[in-house]
Amino acid sequence: MTILHSIILGIVEGITEFLPISSTGHLILTAKLLHLPETNFNKSFEIIIQLGAILAVLVIYWKKLFLNKETFKKVALAFIPTAIIGLTLYKIIKSYLLGSTTVVLWSLLIGGIIIIIFEKFYLPCTALVQGHENSETNLALEKITYKQALLIGLFQSIAIIPGVSRSAATIIGGLSLGLNRKTIVEFSFLLAIPTMAAATGLDLIKNASSFSSSEFGILSIGFVTAFLVAILAVNWFLKFITKHTFITFGIYRIAIAILFFILFIK
Repeated sequence: MTILHSIILGIVEGITEFLPISSTGHLILTAKLLHLPETNFNKSFEIIIQLGAILAVLVIYWKKLFLNKETFKKVALAFIPTAIIGLTLYKIIKSYLLGSTTVVLWSLLIGGIIIIIFEKFYLPCTALVQGHENSETNLALEKITYKQALLIGLFQSIAIIPGVSRSAATIIGGLSLGLNRKTIVEFSFLLAIPTMAAATGLDLIKNASSFSSSEFGILSIGFVTAFLVAILAVNWFLKFITKHTFITFGIYRIAIAILFFILFIK
């Protein structure tokens, strides 16, 4: 991997981390387009630079997370299912799922279909009306219950499958529980902090000793790039959800899956 590869992947990560289109899936597909080999370092790179994007959320939302004890406890509770499943299945995920183009494309395709069906038929009560959501479901972050937080965490754990999208899983989970778009999107942002911090920490503990100094340099560049781009992406996404549903992302997922099936699957 070169510095240019690192920058490209950092940009892709920063743009896609918080959108319901799977940043991991896009990193895997981009690496495929760049003809990058499936080395241990490259797989670790795809995990670790996600924390760079997540730090953008920490900069923007640190007061909501650390100055509100209730929100902090609910985020911590929601993190538990992913922590248990991720730790248990770490070797399987990294050895067999990360880097699998087929898994990513099927996840993108099926996930896109689910998003469209969900928006069209399952959740009429949260349809946008003149750019605003139904006020009956307008629950603030602090009003999320512990039960809702745990269930959202269970939804997030599905995203250990590359291509599912952590953001999509938590958002759909939250919407189905009655939360409005802005509330669940912000909770999803906050939940990403411990999730990716733990994933990065675990991967570094297991693999950092095998990285060369040049690889650490490449990793740092991708990390910083993802952080800077993600700040812009977060602000854009929050504006987008006030006027639009997620159907556009569902259509995009289906289109990108079909395109890459044509390109890669023989």
